[in-house]
Amino acid sequence: MPFAPRLLDDAALRALGIGPDEVVTSIREAVADIAAGRLSVTPKSVLQPGDGRYMMATLATGKVTVLKQVTVCPDNPGRGLPSITGAIMVLDAQTGECLAVMDAEWVTAVRTAGLSAVAARELANPQSESIGFVGCGVQARSHLDLFAGLFPLKRIRCYGRGQANIDSLCAMAQDLGLEAEVCETPEALLEQSDIVVSSITITYQGAPFLDAGLLRPGAFAAITDAGKPWHRDSLDAFATVVVDDRAQELSMPDPLVTAERIAGDLTDLVAGSVVAEDGPRAFMFRGIAAGDYALAAHVWDKVAAGSE
Repeated sequence: MPFAPRLLDDAALRALGIGPDEVVTSIREAVADIAAGRLSVTPKSVLQPGDGRYMMATLATGKVTVLKQVTVCPDNPGRGLPSITGAIMVLDAQTGECLAVMDAEWVTAVRTAGLSAVAARELANPQSESIGFVGCGVQARSHLDLFAGLFPLKRIRCYGRGQANIDSLCAMAQDLGLEAEVCETPEALLEQSDIVVSSITITYQGAPFLDAGLLRPGAFAAITDAGKPWHRDSLDAFATVVVDDRAQELSMPDPLVTAERIAGDLTDLVAGSVVAEDGPRAFMFRGIAAGDYALAAHVWDKVAAGSE
């Protein structure tokens, strides 16, 4: 009799109550499994059809096989749809049998924040009290949700274009007991934040407007948006730059930084082999299969355990 895969929408995934420590632990374990040969991954595949859409896919196999495809569609909010849509398949690694099909929005948001959190645990000041958000949408809220559980935050600062997103992020911060300030300029945000998260829409076509030279000496920046809003010539202000996957990054048509500027990637960071220099530090990344695998596999473990 054919096996019917479980269908899990984003509401079902959120209902599992997966917390910050679980997210960080699952991603660290997946990265360690790559180094140990227990997890095989392919580089992220990217297509840009030229009409503003940005398509990407990841594939990894370990105790299960996880395939994710998402598309960033900048026109979707006008259609009443989320800007990031897609699906994840979880398959039996030995037989290829499809075990589950999941919505991709929650996993994508949480795994991106989770990758940032893994890096921040190693590179950010553990006593960071302020976090600044350039871009106030889904990724900002996902990062705030995770980082508020990992650092002794007291306040957020935000800078963005969409008032509804700004209001939502500030309300979320206040519900967490944090002060919330809307910055009139990006310069003010950079100069006053211990941690900075930039997460503008990856299809952004405007001119760069962020200067890394304005960051505090001990600041940490999580750059999730392919560096679109950052002045490229200011990135030398970062004393330490870590990427998610060195080989993947250097294979991209337009690498975020040159090879000699990369102090290591997540595998190196988790292994403890990155030497972080004094000065601002950055985690610049596009997303890797290990992050999607970690969250999807962890979800499947919880769902399967609940079915026993």
